[in-house]
Amino acid sequence: MSSVPLFPILVFSDLDGTLIDHVRYKADAAKPALDALRASGGGLIMASSKTGPEIARIRDALGWSDWPAIVENGAGVLAAQSPDDQLQKADTSQYDAVRDVLAKTPKDLRQYFRGFGDMTVSEVAQITGLDADAAGLACQRAFSEPGIWLGDDDQRHEFLAYLTEHGVAAREGGRFLTLSFGQTKADRMAALIAQFKPEHTVALGDAPNDIEMLEAADFGVIVANPHRAALPALKGENQGRMMRTTLPGPHGWNLAVLTLLSKLEIE
Repeated sequence: MSSVPLFPILVFSDLDGTLIDHVRYKADAAKPALDALRASGGGLIMASSKTGPEIARIRDALGWSDWPAIVENGAGVLAAQSPDDQLQKADTSQYDAVRDVLAKTPKDLRQYFRGFGDMTVSEVAQITGLDADAAGLACQRAFSEPGIWLGDDDQRHEFLAYLTEHGVAAREGGRFLTLSFGQTKADRMAALIAQFKPEHTVALGDAPNDIEMLEAADFGVIVANPHRAALPALKGENQGRMMRTTLPGPHGWNLAVLTLLSKLEIE
C-alpha cells in the first residue's frame, strides 16, 4: 500500500539568481508565489551554497524558518526552527577535516588554491561583493571550503587528483571551486523527500550545481540568469517535466511556481 502524502507540494529552491535577485539580494518579486505556496500547505526548502548562518537570516526574513534548508551545496542541512529556538553553533568537524587535507597538500599545488579560510573577512567581502556583515556569515563554514584557483589547468588536475585520493570532492560554481566530502543538493533532497513525503516535488535553480536537483524533482524549473550562460538541455526537458523561465531571478520564480500550483490544482 502506498503511503499517503503528508504535503501537497515541496519546493526546493536555489537562492542567488533564483529566489533572490542577483543585484539587490531581494526576493520581493516572488512574494505572491511564496504566499500562495504557504496558503496551499506546501513547503519550501532553500538549497544553496550559502552557509547555515547566511541561510538562517534569509529564511527568517522570508518567514520559512519552520522548514529545514540545504546548506553549502548539499554538504549539510540546517534544521528547521520554531520561533523560540536559538540558532545552534554548528559542528565544524567536517570543515576542519577539509582544511586538514588542504594543510597536508603538497605546497607546489596548495599555493594555487586560496580558500575562504585563507582570507580575511574583508577579502571575502571584496571577492564576493558582500558587505562586511554578510561576508562574516559566509566565513562561518561547517562543511565546505570555497576558494579561487590561481594555477593552470594541469596544476588544477593534479590538485584535484590529490584531493580525490584523500576523500575530498570539488565542485565548480560560477566563481569558486568548492571542496567538501561529496554530498550534493540532490542527495539531501532525496533524504528530505523521504522524510516529508510530498505528493509533488519542484526544484528551481539557475546554475550547474543545481542540475542534479532539477533533474531529480517531479518538475524542474531553470530560472533565467542573464549573468551566466544558459544551462544545457536537461533530462526531462523534452517530456514536459522541465521548464525554463524567460524572466530572471525572483520574477521568473514567481511566475513558474504560480503556474505549477495552478497546473497541479493545488490551492
